[in-house]
Amino acid sequence: MAGVNPRKTMHSQRGFTLIELLIVVAIIGILASIAVPLYANVQQRARVAKAQGDARALASAAAVYGAHMGVVPTALTDLTAPATNSVNQVAGPFMASVPAPPTGWAAYVYTADTAAGTFTISSSGDNTTVSMP
Repeated sequence: MAGVNPRKTMHSQRGFTLIELLIVVAIIGILASIAVPLYANVQQRARVAKAQGDARALASAAAVYGAHMGVVPTALTDLTAPATNSVNQVAGPFMASVPAPPTGWAAYVYTADTAAGTFTISSSGDNTTVSMP
């Protein structure tokens, strides 16, 4: 390659200009500013959905316990142990364990009216309250 001028080969190579790079960085910044709030909203909806699913599972287990025992449970921990009803039939545990609430949510609160045979399961977080039934 004798006789080839190195300056000519350097000028024939073309790169990105500073303006082009700044435009790309600005576009990435705009996309990131749109994506971050959407991602946070998805996480919040997932926590609400987990709380709703947990509350439904707890309500279902409490209803099965009530059908077996003839009275609603007095606490959520009653669902995690076998129970013997008045005719000596053993059933349960109705749940392996009481589920932990979503991150940042209050523990599940169980209130029962054994005389009426009703109960409520609730938790709150993310400016939302989930309650069953």
